[in-house]
Amino acid sequence: MQIKKPLACMLATCCIPFASFAITVETANPSSIEPVEITVLLPGKAHDNGFMEAGYRGYERIAKELTHNVKCVSDVSATSDGAILTKELEVLAKEQPKLIISHGGQMNGPVMTVSKEFPTIQFIVIQGNVSGKNISSYVVNQEQSAFLAGALAGYMTKSNKVGHISGAWPKPGLKARAAFYNGLKYANPNAVFYSTFTGNLDDKAINVNATKAQIDADCDIIYTMLNGGRSGVNEAISDTHGKVREIGNVIDWTKESTIFIGSAVADSSVALYNGASDYKKGTLQAGTVTNIGLESPDVVRLAISKKVPSSVSKKLDELQHKMMAGQVKINEEYTGPEFDAATKKFVDQDAKNHRQT
Repeated sequence: MQIKKPLACMLATCCIPFASFAITVETANPSSIEPVEITVLLPGKAHDNGFMEAGYRGYERIAKELTHNVKCVSDVSATSDGAILTKELEVLAKEQPKLIISHGGQMNGPVMTVSKEFPTIQFIVIQGNVSGKNISSYVVNQEQSAFLAGALAGYMTKSNKVGHISGAWPKPGLKARAAFYNGLKYANPNAVFYSTFTGNLDDKAINVNATKAQIDADCDIIYTMLNGGRSGVNEAISDTHGKVREIGNVIDWTKESTIFIGSAVADSSVALYNGASDYKKGTLQAGTVTNIGLESPDVVRLAISKKVPSSVSKKLDELQHKMMAGQVKINEEYTGPEFDAATKKFVDQDAKNHRQT
């Protein structure tokens, strides 16, 4: 039913080495002579065990339940380079689908640019914050589950040192990092926060190095916001034989491994499907940003392991009720230092702008 066709990506230039993948195109109904109605663009790898794979699941559901005239383009840029993503989006727009759904806040800029050139096409950005005459955004409020994950870490840490590892820093990821920190401090004001950006969501080796540096610093809980690179982190944490525990994101990682005590679930596949469904029903509203949060537990929730004591579970339930009642405000900006894995020292946040990643 489905075919996958890797294309040699000609979008990278000599000044952006290794910035692109070999682009993958998957068509739900390759035998159809009808034009593609909906195109889904995933900047990263479709099978990354993380955020991009959630987008891919949304594509699969669209193909199964809404229309076979849908295709998915993935593996566009390893670094989410704006110029590369804009160029690929232009290529897809020239095919004149009715709707293009771009997955990830890194698509905000490209969509704002390309949508002006193609005013008859509807554009949706998942985890975006842009809107316009033919643009809408659907946002899964991952800050809410991240805040609860931070509180879980604050209640569970014994060393009072909690880590965070991510590979990239688009705005949604930065907001979720801030929410996690905010939740950590809400539950445990004495906790010290070790936040590391490695520069790559998928590279196993560099994320392992970051994990080992945080473990050496005595972090006993590490919150990972990674894709393919998470496998290396999992191995490093597993090697501590229970001394260090992990909190995941996007999917329920407590079902995947006993090293996880929780996971900040934020299933963007539902947002992607909802956008396509609204288009098919004729209810898609351009110029709007639609938010999905804790009121939809199938999309946003904190999953916790059975190893978490009932006393902590009760505190988290009470905290969630306060959040949903508007009694707790989440700070979505983190202005503190970051932990450099190479030097094992705290540095200013702008330090990552001055190093090669």
